[in-house]
Amino acid sequence: MSGFVDGAQLHAKAGDGGAGAVSFRREAHVDRGGPDGGSGGDGGDVWVVASRNQASLIGFRDHPHRRAGDGAHGASKRKTGASGADLEVPLPVGTVIRDRGGEVLCDLTAEGDRWLAARGGRGGRGNSTFLSNRRRAPSFGEQGERGEERWLALELKLVADVAIVGFPNVGKSTLISTISAAKPKVADYPFTTLEPHLGVVTIPGGDSHFVVADIPGLVEGAAEGKGLGHEFLRHIERARVLLVLVDLAGGGGVDPDTQLRVLLAELGRYQPDLLDRPRLVVGSKADLVGDRVADTGSTDLDISAATGVGLGELVGRLAVLVDTARAAEQPARPAVVVHRPFGEQVEAVRLGPGVFELVGRSAERAVALSDLTDDQALDVVLGRLRRLGVDRVLARAGARDGDEVRVGELSFTWYREGPDGALDPAAQGTDTPGRRRRGPG
Repeated sequence: MSGFVDGAQLHAKAGDGGAGAVSFRREAHVDRGGPDGGSGGDGGDVWVVASRNQASLIGFRDHPHRRAGDGAHGASKRKTGASGADLEVPLPVGTVIRDRGGEVLCDLTAEGDRWLAARGGRGGRGNSTFLSNRRRAPSFGEQGERGEERWLALELKLVADVAIVGFPNVGKSTLISTISAAKPKVADYPFTTLEPHLGVVTIPGGDSHFVVADIPGLVEGAAEGKGLGHEFLRHIERARVLLVLVDLAGGGGVDPDTQLRVLLAELGRYQPDLLDRPRLVVGSKADLVGDRVADTGSTDLDISAATGVGLGELVGRLAVLVDTARAAEQPARPAVVVHRPFGEQVEAVRLGPGVFELVGRSAERAVALSDLTDDQALDVVLGRLRRLGVDRVLARAGARDGDEVRVGELSFTWYREGPDGALDPAAQGTDTPGRRRRGPG
């Protein structure tokens, strides 16, 4: 079983908010004690965090579900429930997160980058919160809001200083195992490497180092997906320097010049700016061609990983290119960029002829009461919907007097004008005809 996984799914479930308590003070020598129900605690959030301690997405392949803690319910004596614990999900640096439609939501490019994957539900308010001059004994509270729940696609793009690119079986794995402590599988048949490997190369005589990625072999047509090209090419995107390795011995019957031409063409087709990256063209297996090395004019340097010829010069030249590329980079941004913020607006969706649904977190919160058959609770609901501008939203969506409107567990007949208007400010009395048109869905 492979120990490296660069694509997986994440099911993020934030914690649900606790329900608000409905309670009245009942003590000796206290006449007609008022409401004292406490509010519920908020549900925990799910955060994803970029961590260098994670090397792949293998932990999500068979276990994609992650859930934060739920908020505790409120209690009597105005006791507020405890908030649910937040959950941090560590992901490898270089992970791209997409929604189910494929749109990029965030890109974790640096250690410590954080992104809110699912927001916890807000705790419901207890009945003591609804005490007012008009409501002296509110007998209702709010249910806790459900935490957000979503499926996310995770895609890992390795973050390395140098990416080794070449045809299958040109000596990439042998090279990285020689200049670093990485131990990829080495064999004399094509496509021995089926997953990327990272190796840390320490520069002799100094404390600096750089990271090299061994990318599985590319073939002609890789940019169109041939030979799992897309699976491998994405790991080259973040590399600062490209090490293009060609086989001087012409393995597979392809001469070094043709290898270089095909590799550069595939890189350009996949992502044109890859051709602008600093690169070093290196000929491998110099020990197999002897004096014929001088006849090849396509390489900057020729090496032999088997005998060690040219490896010292190779590491030195790569170190210079990496240092130059690092110095030219812009300072890292302080925080991850969120491409799609959470929306709070209310929208009206037509479900059918004369039937509309109000969608949006704020609309759902407005009806999150425990007892929608209570007249006082309905007063609170309608007041919240009015303040959200629901009348205007429905009118713009084409709703007409007498249409059915649904939001959460509530369903009512909507009237835009006149004293019977379901959300009209004039329809606030307890005995208006508009009141009787409403009822729980």
